[in-house]
Amino acid sequence: MSRITLDSKCRLCRSAGTKLFLKGARCLSSKCPIEKKGAVPPGMHGIKRVKKPTDYGIQLRAKQKAKRIFGIQETQFKNYYLKAKTLKGLVGDVLMNLIQKRLDNVIYEAGLSLSRSHAKQIISHGHVLVNDKVMNISSYSVKPKDVISLDKDIISKHGDDMRLADKDFKAASWLELNKTKHSVSILTDPTKENVSQEIDVNLIIEYYSR
Repeated sequence: MSRITLDSKCRLCRSAGTKLFLKGARCLSSKCPIEKKGAVPPGMHGIKRVKKPTDYGIQLRAKQKAKRIFGIQETQFKNYYLKAKTLKGLVGDVLMNLIQKRLDNVIYEAGLSLSRSHAKQIISHGHVLVNDKVMNISSYSVKPKDVISLDKDIISKHGDDMRLADKDFKAASWLELNKTKHSVSILTDPTKENVSQEIDVNLIIEYYSR
């Protein structure tokens, strides 16, 4: 199975032309390549690439950006789209609802990890509990009233580095964060207002509707 390595993450941001926040705190520091050199596409000819993209190319880039932000592989991403088509509501809204309810995304949005890739790691290593039971599946879909927490080992190791340690950090509106206990409760399903402005859902739907 393919995976995104540490060395390739900055290249993905440069390719997308914007920060995807794949490296956690590093993306907010002066060490970020985009902060140093701008969003120049990777490769020796990157700065010379001025070819106007086609409609298909624009749609593809929008889909790729969303996949990379959430750290989802193509097959899984398409399956979310196919499932969204079978449920009530606008396909785009339902698609993003399904993706945002992934356990790894909730951990990240609640500030309980350094990045989404870090969230996947601590979940797979058994450091995350859902309703006091260990859950090691990153794609697990949370439900209202679920309570997600971290075990003592990961808190002692990364507690001071997590995003919630920032006094100005606020979790998404559909989550209730308890910073003292390093836990988060699901209040309701996420809405379209919770979708990042970096993601163009309409272009993604157009891509899959070809």
